[in-house]
Amino acid sequence: MPGLADSGDIQPVQKPDLRERLSASRSTPPLKTDPSAFYELDQADPDTPLTTEFAAALPDRRAPLSRLARRWALRLVPVVLLIAAIGILWREFHELSLIQVLRAMRAWGPGSIAAALALSAVSFILMGFVERLGLRWAGARVPTSSVFAGAFLANAIAHSLGANLLVAGAIRAKFYERYGVGLRQVAATTLFNGLAFAVGLSALGGACMLLAPPSELARTAAPANVARTFGLILVCVPAIYVALCAIKHAPIHAFGRSLRLPSVKSAVGQVVIGVSDNATAAAIVWVLLPDDMVGYITFVGAYAVATVIGLASSVPAGAGVFESSILTLLHTQNAAAVAAAFLGYRLAYFLLPLAVASTALLIDSFIHRRKT
Repeated sequence: MPGLADSGDIQPVQKPDLRERLSASRSTPPLKTDPSAFYELDQADPDTPLTTEFAAALPDRRAPLSRLARRWALRLVPVVLLIAAIGILWREFHELSLIQVLRAMRAWGPGSIAAALALSAVSFILMGFVERLGLRWAGARVPTSSVFAGAFLANAIAHSLGANLLVAGAIRAKFYERYGVGLRQVAATTLFNGLAFAVGLSALGGACMLLAPPSELARTAAPANVARTFGLILVCVPAIYVALCAIKHAPIHAFGRSLRLPSVKSAVGQVVIGVSDNATAAAIVWVLLPDDMVGYITFVGAYAVATVIGLASSVPAGAGVFESSILTLLHTQNAAAVAAAFLGYRLAYFLLPLAVASTALLIDSFIHRRKT
């Protein structure tokens, strides 16, 4: 990663034998992700995590045929979903003209535009609160203003580029290194943020499926009994997570890793902020739709499902897959208004924050480089 070598965290060595280093890395026991030990680990041997992670990321040429088949299947899923999304979008929007979409956007009015921008800002502020909880859980101490700045940079750029965990983790590592935050602490913070988003979306989507009026559910593609059952399952996920955090104090071991769960207080904070953040993000699209199209509760249920499908597709920002999923779940005749709302959502929540964050990151990197 550019800039890490300049910071002094990695000491130069004299032409090491890469084969011997990787062999030694594979022979070492897996590193534990106990947040209380992150800082000490990075201070004691800062080169070990990079070497171990690099070795673990290398493909195993002796992998069995079943593993190779699974790997290729996972690579094909995004392609299939994207092709399906393109087909759905073409079916719904191919008869639209640019003038129709512009008219629908003109119908928003200043109030809806201001509301969408304000909701986007609130969403990123909520992400900052999650970031603060995550850094504390990882044992890192960063000034509050820098926490919110780091959260905005990581999320605004990762949302649009895709590969959220990797991109967000890389930006956090670069931004927080000046405060002595190690790579393991960055990984823990990124995982904490991902969990907050997941349990929040699950709780919100499940609750909306349970509370949606039967008359509105009848207008969607999901049968009422299926929506209620799926909603109940989704609501149980965050409840189980919080319960595990309450009773499971010893580390959980899985896939050769060890993870200590957050405290109950932190877990509840993840759920509450995660629900608030996802509800705010969903409202960005909803406020741009015509008033009589669909109720907020019903829309959020479709939004939650579409968001999961968009993330599973691995398409950057779920572009196309997210929109086609909502179109499939919500039967609507006003294609121009829906297309306009999708464009407004992408502008307010993705493109505008991406432009601001990219500019801010370049300026910050330039200033920080001059100081050092």
